[in-house]
Amino acid sequence: MSVRATPAEAEQFLDEHPHVSTVELLIPDLNGVLRGKRIERDALLKVYTDGICLPGSLFGADITGETVEATGLGFSIGDTDQLCWPVAGTLCTVPWQKRPMAQLLMTMVELDGKPFFADPQQVLAKVLQKFDVLKLRPQVAVELEFYLIDQQRTPQGAPQPPLSPVTGEREHTTQVYGMNELDDYREMFEEISDAAALQNIPAEAFVAEYAPGQYEVNLHYVPDALLACHHAILLKRIIKAIARRHDMEATFMAKPYSEATGSGTHIHISMLDEHGVNVFTGEDELGSEVLRHAIGGLFATMEESMAICAPNTNSFRRFQHSSFVPMSRTWGWNNRTVAIRIPTGSAEAQRLEHRISGADANPYLLIAALLSGIHHGITGRLDPGPAVTGNAYELDLPSLPAEWSVALDIFANSKVLSQYLTPEFCKVYLACKTEEHRLFERQVSPLEHQWYLRLV
Repeated sequence: MSVRATPAEAEQFLDEHPHVSTVELLIPDLNGVLRGKRIERDALLKVYTDGICLPGSLFGADITGETVEATGLGFSIGDTDQLCWPVAGTLCTVPWQKRPMAQLLMTMVELDGKPFFADPQQVLAKVLQKFDVLKLRPQVAVELEFYLIDQQRTPQGAPQPPLSPVTGEREHTTQVYGMNELDDYREMFEEISDAAALQNIPAEAFVAEYAPGQYEVNLHYVPDALLACHHAILLKRIIKAIARRHDMEATFMAKPYSEATGSGTHIHISMLDEHGVNVFTGEDELGSEVLRHAIGGLFATMEESMAICAPNTNSFRRFQHSSFVPMSRTWGWNNRTVAIRIPTGSAEAQRLEHRISGADANPYLLIAALLSGIHHGITGRLDPGPAVTGNAYELDLPSLPAEWSVALDIFANSKVLSQYLTPEFCKVYLACKTEEHRLFERQVSPLEHQWYLRLV
C-alpha cells in the first residue's frame, strides 16, 4: 500500500477551493483521538512534497495525552521526530468551521521511509499485505453507536439526555427505530449527512437505538479496509462537530449511563477473491467453508483481542447479560445474541458481523485485530464448532474476559495476535494501556465517598 499522495492532488484542490485559508493535518493516535497541527494554505503543497515532522511519541500517549515513557517512544530516544505523509484522497473541506478550512489525514513513516511500526494505520496495512498473498481482499463496513447528550450536566456532574429541539422536553424513553426521535433531530442529522457527502464518507442511515438519545449510523461497504477506517474516524469527527453546532455533545464513550445500554462498534466483513467473487458465499445461510474458517480464527483470537475491542474500564461495563453485547464465543445466523452474527441477506452479500467492540475502539486497530484472526482461521482451516440457535445468553459457556486488567494480561501473553500486529507494536499498546489502567485505579470515585466516607 502506498501512503503517499501526489502533489497534483493538492494543486487541484487549491485551484478548486480558492477561499480555503487553513488546513488541519490530522493523525489518529492509539485511542483513535485525532492529533496534528494547522497550517496555512500556502504550506499545503510543501506537505505533499516534503511531508511534515511530528514526534513518534504521539503514539505513546495515553487517553489523557501524556506520553507513557514505558513505550520507549519518549525521552529515552530523545522524543524524536518522524515523517508524516498525506493519505491520498482524504483532502476535503470542513463545512462546520466559520473560517473556510480543509482537513487532511496523515500517516507516519520512519525517516528512511519505512512504515512507522506504532502508527495504527501502518499496523492495519501490514495485516492487509497477508491477504494480498492469498489474493483475497476484505470488504468492510462499520456501524457506530453513539449518544447525544446535553451540554449541561446533572448537579452530580453526570451526563444526561438532551432536550428535544421540537418539544423542549428531555428524552426519557427507549424508542428503538423510532421515527419521531429522528424527526426531532432532523436538521442536525441532515447537516451530518451533508457534511459526510461533502467529504465522500458513505454514511447510509441513522436509526434510533435502545436508549434515550442513543443513535446508530451505518457506513456503506468498501473493498478497502483502510478506507473504511478513514470513513469511521472522520465520521466521528463530523458527528461531534455538528452536535456542538446544535448545542449538544455526541459521545462514543462505551457506557455513559449505568442503567442504559452501551454503545458498540459493529464490523461487517466479507471476502472477495481476485475476480471480485465473495468467497464467504455458501450453499445455505451459514455460508461457505471459508467463512466458517474465518469465524474459527476469530474465536481463536477473541480473548487476545479483547484489550483492543474494549480499550478501557468503561468499555467493559457494556458486558452485561441480555444487553445485546455478547458474553461468550458464539456464532449463528440472524441472531443478535451471538458474538459473530451471519446477517440475513442475499448469497452475494454473505458476510459476518463482529458485535463485541465498544464504540470507543480504535477502528484501525480493531479491524487489524479482526482480520488477523480471520487470516489465522483461513490459513489454519480452523473450525468454530456448531452455530448457536436461540438465546445465546442462556447457554452455559465460558465467559469472555470481563475486566480490563484480565484482558491486558491476556494481550500481554498473546501468541497469535502479537505476531500479526508485531511484538514491537504490542509492547507500545500494552505499555500505554497498562499505565492508563494504573492511573484509573488510583482515582477515588464519588461512589466510594457515598458508600464509605461516613459509614466505615
